[in-house]
Amino acid sequence: MTNLAPTIRLNNGREMPVLGLGTWKSFESDAYHSTRHALDVGYRHLDTAFVYENEAEVGQAISEKIAEGVVIREEVFVTTKLGGIHHDPALVERACRLSLSNLGLEYVDLYLMHMPVGQKFHNDSNVHGTLELTDVDYLDTWREMEKLVDLGLTRSIGLSNFNAAQTERVLANCRIQPVVNQVECHPGFQQRQLREHAKRHGLVICAYCPLARPQPARQWPPFLYDEHAQNLAKKYGRSPAQICLRYLVQLGVVPLPKSSNRARIEENFRVFDFELSPEDVAGMEQYHTGQRTVPFSGMSGHKYYPFNDEF
Repeated sequence: MTNLAPTIRLNNGREMPVLGLGTWKSFESDAYHSTRHALDVGYRHLDTAFVYENEAEVGQAISEKIAEGVVIREEVFVTTKLGGIHHDPALVERACRLSLSNLGLEYVDLYLMHMPVGQKFHNDSNVHGTLELTDVDYLDTWREMEKLVDLGLTRSIGLSNFNAAQTERVLANCRIQPVVNQVECHPGFQQRQLREHAKRHGLVICAYCPLARPQPARQWPPFLYDEHAQNLAKKYGRSPAQICLRYLVQLGVVPLPKSSNRARIEENFRVFDFELSPEDVAGMEQYHTGQRTVPFSGMSGHKYYPFNDEF
């Protein structure tokens, strides 16, 4: 029997595994092989997005593992995201159906608005847009996303890269509540205030870049390489990356580590059979710098740019 991750209950009563496979910058065959291996290991939470340009490969891996009897569809929690070029309300349903077609699925478990900032639509193949930003109100986009739940195209909807004020604006005007906010979160950027805010409002924080995109040559970030990190790893008989992921899980954050390395995919999943002491959790506080790894600086002048606020 494959060991699975525990789940966390979302505000609509659905369950989401507390750790998932991230696929940002997993290109084509990498995304396909990573997803196949992750499902064999026990991952049941997979995170992709229209702009990652790998939905088809992730979907193919899921379909094959269903055909092989490794999983059934209902066991796999699949997240994808509405790209900025599809914020125009007239494009939202079409964009979701396009993602479903790419994935080869009838529904996704979670559909996120990737950013509060919209981009000009030229065509679907121009997935990243040209950073021609638009003033489409994300509330208008959200209202169309609510209809996707009514249509059965997604089980849940949520936010990504929204600050607290933007989240509150959605909450004050929504018919269907967002269940998560997916943001950058790791020991170097701990999102304390946003985590507390999300908890008060019943949202789960999902963490992209939970290991802050390590650079071994630079021995960066410190929480994977410095003496304290090495000592913690020795104490628990784990790798510094496992310590970091376990730390996030204990904070109630759902980390989405990305890897295309088979051994690393396995290692990242083995964080459910040990627990950090309260002192060691508190000791991770020292790593917080407030420095983002992914600032989306090309959008910084826009009225809906989320990162001008403190949280």
